[in-house]
Amino acid sequence: MSGLIGKKIGMTSIFDENGKNVPCTVLEAGPCVVTQVRTEEVDGYKGLQLGFDDKAEKRANKSESGHFKKAGTSPKKKVVEFQGFQGEYKLGDTVGVDIFMEGEFVDVVGTSKGKGFQGVVKRHGFGGVGQATHGQHNRLRAPGSIGAASYPARVFKGMKMAGRMGGERVTVQNLRVLKVVPEKNLLVVKGCVPGHKNSYVTIQRWQ
Repeated sequence: MSGLIGKKIGMTSIFDENGKNVPCTVLEAGPCVVTQVRTEEVDGYKGLQLGFDDKAEKRANKSESGHFKKAGTSPKKKVVEFQGFQGEYKLGDTVGVDIFMEGEFVDVVGTSKGKGFQGVVKRHGFGGVGQATHGQHNRLRAPGSIGAASYPARVFKGMKMAGRMGGERVTVQNLRVLKVVPEKNLLVVKGCVPGHKNSYVTIQRWQ
């Protein structure tokens, strides 16, 4: 699995060769620095640890400073490991957006927007009174019954109830790469990507 660390810049739309308006997301992908190389002899598997986005020296602790100094680079804010990375790289090498090609498919991993404490209608799509199941006859957005009485005398785990929504790790699979702009480290993918603007994402390509 090859990939890069990047940032979500925002959404836009472009016209394809058939004149159709396609919604897409613009990502700043890399450049990433190889901060550690995993080998089968030492670690039991092959992989690369990549670092992205410079961090001030005073913000890094001693262990981080030593780790990045070994790679000959400044401290990084975001570090991700990719197992089975395609190609041969050594410590301190730079990996750019040119590892992707237009027309191929990638997976994008990010943290979804946090929406706070929400009820069952917004969080789980309950229908309420007069629409579907769940809910109560005189309270439109209430969850309704959540279980039996004396037996089993508890609420089962996983019951759909009100609670904190969003802020979770989300993977969106099979997004087509529409454009690659190496001079600006930009990647344009079809569709939407989890997270707010300027949030970190991981772009993965399976081979």
